[in-house]
Amino acid sequence: MRRRSHALAAIVVGVLGVSSLSAASAAPARQESWAEQTLRGMSLEDKVGQLFVADVWGKAADQPDPGNQEKYGVDTPAQVVERFHPGGVIYFNNSGTDNVDDPAQLANFSNGLQRAALGTGAKVPLIVSTDQEGGRVTRIAAPATEYPSSMAVGAGRNAEDARQLATVNGHELRAMGINQDFAPDADVNSNPLNPVIGSRSFSADPALTGQMVAAEVDGYQNSGPPTETVSAAAKHFPGHGDAATDSHTGLPVINRTEEEWRRIDLPPFQAAIDAGTDAIMSAHITVPSLDPSGEPATLSKPILTGILRDELHYDGVVVTDSLQMQGVRELHTDAEIPVLALEAGVDQMLMPPDLELAVTSVLDAVQSGRITAERIDQSVLRILRLKEKRGIVAKPIVSTRAVKQVGSPGNLEKIQAITDRTTTVLRNDAGLLPLRESGKVLVTGWNNPGYPGYPAEPVRTLADRLGGTAVSTGAKPGADTIEEAVTAAGEADTIVVLTNGLRTDTAQGDLVRELLATGKPVIAVSIQEPYDAGFADVPTWVATYDWRDVTMTSLAKVLRGEIAPQGQLPVGIPAGEDAGQIRYPFGTGLTW
Repeated sequence: MRRRSHALAAIVVGVLGVSSLSAASAAPARQESWAEQTLRGMSLEDKVGQLFVADVWGKAADQPDPGNQEKYGVDTPAQVVERFHPGGVIYFNNSGTDNVDDPAQLANFSNGLQRAALGTGAKVPLIVSTDQEGGRVTRIAAPATEYPSSMAVGAGRNAEDARQLATVNGHELRAMGINQDFAPDADVNSNPLNPVIGSRSFSADPALTGQMVAAEVDGYQNSGPPTETVSAAAKHFPGHGDAATDSHTGLPVINRTEEEWRRIDLPPFQAAIDAGTDAIMSAHITVPSLDPSGEPATLSKPILTGILRDELHYDGVVVTDSLQMQGVRELHTDAEIPVLALEAGVDQMLMPPDLELAVTSVLDAVQSGRITAERIDQSVLRILRLKEKRGIVAKPIVSTRAVKQVGSPGNLEKIQAITDRTTTVLRNDAGLLPLRESGKVLVTGWNNPGYPGYPAEPVRTLADRLGGTAVSTGAKPGADTIEEAVTAAGEADTIVVLTNGLRTDTAQGDLVRELLATGKPVIAVSIQEPYDAGFADVPTWVATYDWRDVTMTSLAKVLRGEIAPQGQLPVGIPAGEDAGQIRYPFGTGLTW
């Protein structure tokens, strides 16, 4: 019997073996993806380079600029790429790294940088990124299409508008060779005194914010073939909306309970994850209820790995906010920060103050065993997969003919129509609006200090649209300037005064009061944060949420009665700094 049992077992094994071989030969082996193949062939130095996004100086790949020499020891942006093999570069238009002239220049610049990347190191194309949120965070202005702020879109209450805006924005960016936009802002602006988010947020309501965030992620990433779209990056996790400190200059502490965080801040990020966002940007904030160590979220393993990776099951790219910001540099040295970020769960590190130091620190951490080679591979594979998924590998070079679509009449018309649905009339006690008479209109008040790429005077833009007179008073009007505006008001039938920052700028408040004292009809317009309306008692108040030309055009249409206002407040406006007393509730919005 034992002999028969052994024989039977041998037959069974033989049959199973044949079956297994047949199954194995029938099922083709899984082919490695481009990302996996590329990772296997990369040196450690090339892998570590992929983790960083560099800011470069100049407006062409081969243009020497002292900024590159000072920071990187080379002359041109292309040489930065050739020396350090970064995974990405970023464009700005309002800092020392001003890269922007026009769409054709950007397309050529992007192509030059991609050729440098493809000709050196592991020959991996770049993620080329920028911050094109709309409103005041606009890196590429006209002749490209300009966009209203996120809070304006929230006031429009139309998710399809948010999707369409992101579609136009994404297609224009990709035509200029930019394949990642650090947008949308997923912060819930629950603190009216927030010094850095404000109108960059869609709303103070988590559900409305989440709805708009999901729509924009969809528009950025799913509105065409991957080679025509851009990666979205929802920011700033775990939520910057309750900050009372600007993380550019300090380390904000968010004193929410965990329950409050889950109810208020989490939903828009969950919506972004559910929508498939390619990336999530971390915040340089500390949230003691989520991590009592005091570490900023960018360096917090409980937040980035424990919550974002393990609990929310997010496996896309985690990118830091700029490592040049004080919020992340408050507690640690520039050498330690990149290592701590990787230990926390970060993949992509944005704008280290000293790229050579950052790269060396990570290499030393691997060689010492503090960070494993497998941990580096994990992040690099995510970055390579993003490049493959977004069509950057398939089409790193853009056709310079494609820039014709940037700022096209059709795109301008679409965004104007979206913006026309955002202007919000908060108060019209005297029935002054819409302006029915063709009398003289004075437009005065705040105007932009003149950052590169920004319109110099929204006051003049609006006056031109209304056929009125413009008297710009600057960001901080002096007594003589206020007197000039008041004198001009004497010759006008109606006064429109633009405000931006009444809480902190007493001179702007003085201007508004002096204009009211003339006895002439006054229309006050908050042209950035709507909270200005809580700091001055004006019978006619309007909110626009930003001051781009497209927004001033919509405002003029509403004031003249060419269109009816449709915007509804996406936040509540307190009476001054008293958050417990709401002067204009969420949803306020008059029409006719």
